[in-house]
Amino acid sequence: LHFSEEERERAMAAAEQEQFYLLLGNLLSPDNAVRKQAEETYENIPGQSKITFLLQAIRNTAAAEEARQMAAVLLRRLLSSAFEEVYPALSPDDQTSIKSGLLLIIQLETQSSMRKKICDIVAELARNLIDEDGNNQWPEVLKFLFDSVSSQNVGLREAALHIFWNFPGVFGNQQQHYLEVIKRMLVQCMQDQEHPSIKTLSARAAAAFVLANEHNLPLLKHFADLLPGILQAVNDSCYQNDDSVLKSLVEIADSVPKYLRPQLEPTLQLSLKLCADASLSNMQRQLALEVIVTLSETAAAMLRRHTNIVAQAIPQMLAMMVDLEEDEDWANADELEDDDFDSNAVAGESALDRMACGLGGKLVLPMIKEHIMQMLQNPDWKYRHAGLMALSAIGEGCHQQMEGILNEIVNFVLLFLQDPHPRVRYAACNAIGQMATDFAPGFQKKFHEKVIAALLQTMEDQGNQRVQAHAAAALINFTEDCTKLVLEQVVTSIASVADTAEEKFVPYYDLFMPSLKHIVENAVQKELRLLRGKTIECISLIGLAVGKEKFMQDASDVMQLLLKTQTDFSDLEDDDPQISYMISAWARMCKILGKEFQQYLPVVMGPLMKTASIKPEVALLDTQDMENMSDDDGWEFVNLGDQQSFGIKTAGLEEKATACQMLVCYAKELKEGFVEYTEQVVKLMVPLLKFYFHDDILLTNSPSMPLLLECARVRGPEYLTQMWHFMCDALIKAIGTEPDSDVLSEIMHSFAKCIDVMGDGCLNNEHFEELGGILKGKLEEHFKNQELRQVKRQDEDYDEQVEESLQDEDDNDVYVLTKVSDVLHSIFSSYKEKVLPWFERLLPLIVNLICPHRPWPDRQWGLCIFDDIVEHCSPSSFKYAEYFLRPMLQSICDNSPEVRQAAAYGVGVMAQFGGDSYRPFCTEALPLLVRVIQSPDAKTKENVNATENCISAVGKIMKFKPDCVNVEEVLPHWLSWLPLHEDKEEAVYTFNYLCDLIESNNPVVLGPNNSNLPRIFGIIADGEIHEAIKHEDPCIKRLANVVRQVQTSGQLWTECISQLNADQQAAIQELLNSA
Repeated sequence: LHFSEEERERAMAAAEQEQFYLLLGNLLSPDNAVRKQAEETYENIPGQSKITFLLQAIRNTAAAEEARQMAAVLLRRLLSSAFEEVYPALSPDDQTSIKSGLLLIIQLETQSSMRKKICDIVAELARNLIDEDGNNQWPEVLKFLFDSVSSQNVGLREAALHIFWNFPGVFGNQQQHYLEVIKRMLVQCMQDQEHPSIKTLSARAAAAFVLANEHNLPLLKHFADLLPGILQAVNDSCYQNDDSVLKSLVEIADSVPKYLRPQLEPTLQLSLKLCADASLSNMQRQLALEVIVTLSETAAAMLRRHTNIVAQAIPQMLAMMVDLEEDEDWANADELEDDDFDSNAVAGESALDRMACGLGGKLVLPMIKEHIMQMLQNPDWKYRHAGLMALSAIGEGCHQQMEGILNEIVNFVLLFLQDPHPRVRYAACNAIGQMATDFAPGFQKKFHEKVIAALLQTMEDQGNQRVQAHAAAALINFTEDCTKLVLEQVVTSIASVADTAEEKFVPYYDLFMPSLKHIVENAVQKELRLLRGKTIECISLIGLAVGKEKFMQDASDVMQLLLKTQTDFSDLEDDDPQISYMISAWARMCKILGKEFQQYLPVVMGPLMKTASIKPEVALLDTQDMENMSDDDGWEFVNLGDQQSFGIKTAGLEEKATACQMLVCYAKELKEGFVEYTEQVVKLMVPLLKFYFHDDILLTNSPSMPLLLECARVRGPEYLTQMWHFMCDALIKAIGTEPDSDVLSEIMHSFAKCIDVMGDGCLNNEHFEELGGILKGKLEEHFKNQELRQVKRQDEDYDEQVEESLQDEDDNDVYVLTKVSDVLHSIFSSYKEKVLPWFERLLPLIVNLICPHRPWPDRQWGLCIFDDIVEHCSPSSFKYAEYFLRPMLQSICDNSPEVRQAAAYGVGVMAQFGGDSYRPFCTEALPLLVRVIQSPDAKTKENVNATENCISAVGKIMKFKPDCVNVEEVLPHWLSWLPLHEDKEEAVYTFNYLCDLIESNNPVVLGPNNSNLPRIFGIIADGEIHEAIKHEDPCIKRLANVVRQVQTSGQLWTECISQLNADQQAAIQELLNSA
């Protein structure tokens, strides 16, 4: 027998294909090892061969169904993740045969779920075949869509809609041209009464098309009349047990709420109706509620016009919260799990919380108050439970409105700590805990006594033995098998009491500490780990509360216990709850012990670095994969658009954040004592500046940078510079890319502090170039955002609550502006005038900040930047005088105290550092400064800082530019304005100048025969009373010397002292003792 070459090749190919079927089978194997091996084998097949094998498997209708489906999923993934590597390398003939092959398979396929999977491949391929200019390189797919959508074959109609739903951008730059056709096709399909699947799919496709064109306003208007059809499909599909269209509606509410405006009433009515229908599944009812809740977040102003709907939605949420199970074992359950994640009760509570935050308490509180009051009086425990949980949920959103009536609320909730039903008592504890968070710190200050008393009384009532026995019996009944749980809660309560009471806890210290130490020593069984962890936390909190002196008697015992736990750490599992408690406890011990803590670092740092280095699992997924994963708990997803999502497993992130905080704490407390570890910490922290998944980690990390540089200083300049080089690029990059304004502000603040530490020469030309571009961008964005807010103020839905949120945005922007100012301040103070040529690219933007029509924070921070230039870059600063001098002088008497303060400070530094060119302007500024100082409300709380800066500026003009002013005439006035005590820096400055004048025996200051001395003593005493000057400041010594000199001349001393009141006399004594 002789095989021809062709036959032999065919046989080989068949054998290889056979192998591939086996591989597909193994990829689906339940056995992990088999599956892993198969995955490796699959990965190693070259891309083009993969395509051939996969297509072959998909085509082969005789192959096993699972294998074909698996092949389809793999092909879609391959095109999604590796298109550029695989497809362009195929020959044009192969490309054409793949394209036509796929369309043919769709037409021949009989099995509907398989057909869908092939449509997904077609959509993926089409997505990749649209070029930069929007040309679709696969025109046949468009023809296929048009032919199929009007075909008699339902399967083909479904296929066309499915492809269009998966990739609504399939028409590329032809979309406008085909717009009418697309619309007609969707409308026709949405009216198909015979085939529910077509109605559903076309509604989803229409929604996807709207979402894909969310910024194209004319198109959204043009497609507005599709909305009633979409709503009809939402309703119909829900009753066919399909919530896919409802999910699309939630997406529209989230991304394009304005599209719903013309049909907002019917949309809301439909959502309410579905939410209230108990015959639907919990998931569907919650999704329907989600439409309303999402709109309260994305289109609050639009929804506030439909108060009737909001008023009906609230009882709906409350009704969901009553949907609780009777659970016999609840009180004995070992871990109090949150109720099921998907339960109605949890969903209702979260919806209420979000709606209150979205719509604001002004609207929500009056609507819900009566409902909650009625629920709390209901004999059924579930209603009371729900009422208390609702009260907890709305605290954040109704913060302002509840604050006024907090006293009544607290008194009312405390009554439920004695409710006959344990779960209601639990809900009351929950409400108290939540309010303590939402209304801190005022809540703790106002109510600590009654709240702590009530909580402790819930556990014991000393005065009445019967009540005590009854309470104990009740506790024992509820806690037969969970004394550990009660202990955990007791320990947590003690910790929070100590944390709030601080030094007032000292009398109770000896009562609790022995028992707590006992728990740590003896609670070593695995099921007691959490209790032990919480106790360790409690001990360290108490130590921090009562202070080093009281705690020292137990400090070494506690350290030994912690060290023992730590050395057994190698046996602890990674998820042991004790780890994070231990890490926080060490940091508190470090705060208590200060430098003495250094000896323990070698033991502490191992587990700390391990936790801080946790690498989270991340994955890039497309929407299809995500649907399979969302059930797997512990993953969070960020939608990247275009059917792609980024997933991260959140387990361990909280611990990572805590560990990073602790590292910062050690660097801060131990300074050079931490130097051994700076290098490894820097190597860990710097890459985390790009860590987008957890704001706390970013907020912790950036402040660590300047602290770590401080620690490293003892190793000498070379080591320090190397470390700085490692940080600097990453910090600048992070300033350029960080999206969250809080985190960005922290990073900028940190960067400024680092420049302060490193000083002149720490930035090279590339750094300056990049930084200049970034700061310019930030300032331009600042102006652009202000304009956008003005546009929003013209919107038809604009109301006072929109104004509130615009104000918040404004505050965020200003906060970033303050940090731009910080960075420039550090650069000017380190580099002086040689940095001015670099600054000139920013100059027009800074000049724009101080224009008279700009909001006061812009003018304030613009002036601050020019103040820095005068202070650090004179005399060269005068070349910019034409831009800032007039605005600065005009701002001395501005309506805004913040602007006045910045202007007055500027005049002070002009006098002190500016040089001769500024002389005439000092003369011109003087009467303006005096006018501010002498205005009747100069010393009120909001004005005092500006006024003190004016007083200080007058002093600086007299000292540094005496020929610009009649010193003898001004001095008596200046003395009458002293002392300064709010602005500590200026206070030190003015006291030093006062000492200069006294030490040089200035006749105006001392008066004839020293008659002004009692007045000067009064000034010094008041300064001391207000702690205007820190005791370590050299100025204190000068003031004390002035006082001592007078002390030697008996008569004068008696005269001075006799004119002071008791407080002032004590202050003079205190001054003499301290210096």
